[in-house]
Amino acid sequence: MKFLRYPESLHRTMSMLALAGLFSVAACARNELVGRPDLTIVHNSELPPPTSADLIAGQQPYLIAPFDKLNVDVYGVPELSKVVQVDAGGAMALPLAGILPAAGRTPQQLAGAIADRLRGRYIRDPQVTVNAETVNRFITVDGSVSEPGQYPVIGKMTLMRAIARAKGTSSFADENYVVVFREVNGRKMAALYDLRAIRQGIYPDPNVYADDVVSVGESAGKRTFALLIQGSGILVAPIVALLN
Repeated sequence: MKFLRYPESLHRTMSMLALAGLFSVAACARNELVGRPDLTIVHNSELPPPTSADLIAGQQPYLIAPFDKLNVDVYGVPELSKVVQVDAGGAMALPLAGILPAAGRTPQQLAGAIADRLRGRYIRDPQVTVNAETVNRFITVDGSVSEPGQYPVIGKMTLMRAIARAKGTSSFADENYVVVFREVNGRKMAALYDLRAIRQGIYPDPNVYADDVVSVGESAGKRTFALLIQGSGILVAPIVALLN
């Protein structure tokens, strides 16, 4: 496999020409970008990572799903403390408690339902905890990809890896138009990337994080950056926008 490499002087020339054109378009159309006069474009910059507070704020209460493995602990009753798996229909079974609906409930709600089944008949005051063995940190990949959807973030994730999780871009994808949406310190931001430039090593494959939204091709992100890429060639550096 051969990798295309450009001389450093050509890199600099391409960057200067592309950025000059982008600055010119932005200056002429700043108040016309998706009707948002408050849109700020930051050139040749990286989209900053989310803070710990951003990641915590983005988390939603976890709801149990079919095939999840649950650690059920009934205090003082070791024979009832075990790992059970939710079946395809969303139910789980526990000795003495019987079959209970689990899918769609939080672990705390399921623990309460188990305690209600056991209370009185078998245990005077059951203390039950339920922990789910699952991943509740996801990234959303939509637009012109083969399988749009939410995908778990396990370990380090990059833009190219996220798109690969979605089985790659579709045949109608506009690969020079990939937008990553993120919230950093409570402020919404977006960055425009060119997959062709990343593959050629013109700039690195950027990291993506839980709660990011990656939009490929036709999407709301395309309207955000439409005027900036008119007449431009390959995108030699990411473009970051502050959306509010």
